[in-house]
Amino acid sequence: MGQPAGLLRRPIAILYEDDCCVAFDKPSGILVIPSPKKENNTLIHLVNAQYAPRAGEYQLHPCHRLDRDSSGVILFAKGKKNQQLMMREFFKRTVKKKYIALVQGRPRKPQGTIRSPIIDFDGQKFSKKAQPKMAITHYRVIQSNQYFSIVEVIPITGRTNQIRIHFSEMGHPLLGDRKYAEGKNFLIKFKRAALHASELEWMHPVYHRRIKVQSPLPADMAELINQN
Repeated sequence: MGQPAGLLRRPIAILYEDDCCVAFDKPSGILVIPSPKKENNTLIHLVNAQYAPRAGEYQLHPCHRLDRDSSGVILFAKGKKNQQLMMREFFKRTVKKKYIALVQGRPRKPQGTIRSPIIDFDGQKFSKKAQPKMAITHYRVIQSNQYFSIVEVIPITGRTNQIRIHFSEMGHPLLGDRKYAEGKNFLIKFKRAALHASELEWMHPVYHRRIKVQSPLPADMAELINQN
């Protein structure tokens, strides 16, 4: 597969790799798969252009998703068979995901669980038939200043935009989130929704051992924290 026009020229960093899968360190600003607009500047195009074997014995397929703004650990499978095995683990909720979010203000409770139903659009257009689904998010405030809080977030369910919706409903939207909050009301300006997938842990369906992969905080979020 040739390098699609307009894609990042620097290789996407690999955080973990074995015969079945690869964990990449996704930069913010890139879609994982094409939207209905059929973009080709996506992570799936990029990693296949950079890492898939030229002989074509397999392609790399995402096992889950991060939204365009989010950075951090994302898992790809080597071939469709391995993708099916890994997605089964996600379906069984044996995969543990941990995020770092920067949220407006300071949550009243330093730790807790958010439980509320949300509509899981999953990239589809709004439909009156869409039914809200229960979403569960654990969180723990790591540090706060006068403008924002650094929060460790563990989503138990995997609804689309779950973390962004839950913190917006709580009254503490993510810094930079312009989809579920009014950016003009933010005291601190940030170019994207400040959400980073910092850790992914799963039971390997072939090796039958737990694998844990971590991604360091990206430069833009680290810089904002250091400045405040």
